[in-house]
Amino acid sequence: MAGNGPGVARANRSANISAGVSVIVAAHRAHGTIARAVRSLLDQDWTAWEAVIVSDDGTDYRPTLRDAGIDDPRLVFTGTGRVGAGAPAARNAGLAAARLELLAPLDADDRFRPGRLSALAPLALAHGAAFDNVAVVRDEDDQPLLRLFGDGHAPGLLDADGFLATVVPMFPLVRRDRMPGWDEDVDFCDDVVFNVRVLDAAGPVPLVATPFYEYRQRAGSITFSSDSGRRAERCYRHLLDRLAGDGFGIGDAGLRSRFAAAIAVKRARNAAFEAAFEAGRCANFQEFLALGEG
Repeated sequence: MAGNGPGVARANRSANISAGVSVIVAAHRAHGTIARAVRSLLDQDWTAWEAVIVSDDGTDYRPTLRDAGIDDPRLVFTGTGRVGAGAPAARNAGLAAARLELLAPLDADDRFRPGRLSALAPLALAHGAAFDNVAVVRDEDDQPLLRLFGDGHAPGLLDADGFLATVVPMFPLVRRDRMPGWDEDVDFCDDVVFNVRVLDAAGPVPLVATPFYEYRQRAGSITFSSDSGRRAERCYRHLLDRLAGDGFGIGDAGLRSRFAAAIAVKRARNAAFEAAFEAGRCANFQEFLALGEG
């Protein structure tokens, strides 16, 4: 019967949604991957979203998307007004332009797997934030490298201590009243600080065991650079300085102390990665983790 197809089912589902999701896509030299990232939003069955695409390279991403057959009224375009301001600055510019109740970062070379928003958005609305499992995939050949949590090992709730024990970036949906923004002086492991601040504000929040976020390892990215280990070490030193100073605004003094202890563990792991990288056993940090040495 006419009117009962999948498109109508999706529209009906969206009609009952009390709030939508602003997906913030920081784009720097991302013309080769931006269409894939945006198409992964078009494939979602939760249709109450907008994609805030933030140019951090002074270029316009509209023609690139149109050339890929993507022209949707839910696309919002803005920019940092600079070239190479960095992902935190770009995400903050996207946050300023975002209009919906939930916020979610999406790296321009990553993708959401189908069903991600419908699985996480209700949880984030109810609890302030929600996380999911993460699949790490090698970009050039779609080879799976690892998952953040293996089968049966994902906790139902994630707190700050549980997050600090992880080794793969995580990308939550966050309700606006729990959104801390990104620290623009942290230019390498900004996701770590962001997630700790989210969990400090929201407390333990749901974690969905399904790997709905696909973290793509791509040649030419920061984690593939020959100085990634040194950059990580500089970042860790800076985090310790900030924790000893303003504490990133983290309200829980015990959490600030545990965060500093976790950084010591990450520094030791990073030193092991640098040794493995120099020996030619891995090309990047995620491949190092896949070796089981981290």
